[in-house]
Amino acid sequence: MADGRIILLNGTSSAGKTTLSHALRAQLAEPFCLYASDQLADAGFRPPAPHQRHAGRERFFDGFHRSIPAFAAAGNDVIIEHIVEQRTWADQLAALIGHLDVFWIGVHAPLAVLEQRERARGNRQTGEAAYHLKTHDYCRYDLEADTTSAPIEQIAADVAAAWRMRAAR
Repeated sequence: MADGRIILLNGTSSAGKTTLSHALRAQLAEPFCLYASDQLADAGFRPPAPHQRHAGRERFFDGFHRSIPAFAAAGNDVIIEHIVEQRTWADQLAALIGHLDVFWIGVHAPLAVLEQRERARGNRQTGEAAYHLKTHDYCRYDLEADTTSAPIEQIAADVAAAWRMRAAR
């Protein structure tokens, strides 16, 4: 069985990764699974008490990172949503998925928009998006997308076109 392919959307909190991933999935001819650490957290993979979460954070993300190549090795094409918060995470991902077909997308939005989205969501800490801006220092992208530059469907179409062009090489 051939390894699955990975489209990895990396960006700050509230950058629009989830919205883009759903729009992108609709643009791709091949079936792609959607996978994000938030899905695992929402399913109870983190300790329920806030004071316990910090201690398990590194283990949680170590497991998330290790699960990505497992899904691909099983032949699944996967769209990953992530915030690579630390250089060590970028290094770990490079070691774990560097041998796979990975299309890295940097997902951006202006800070003022990130902060407005953060407030509107109501489930983010103020300043979280600004803190996560460093994520772009740790990653090299095949493509970058500003989720405020056009309607999300157009951005997804552009990403899908770049994916198809890349895959055709």
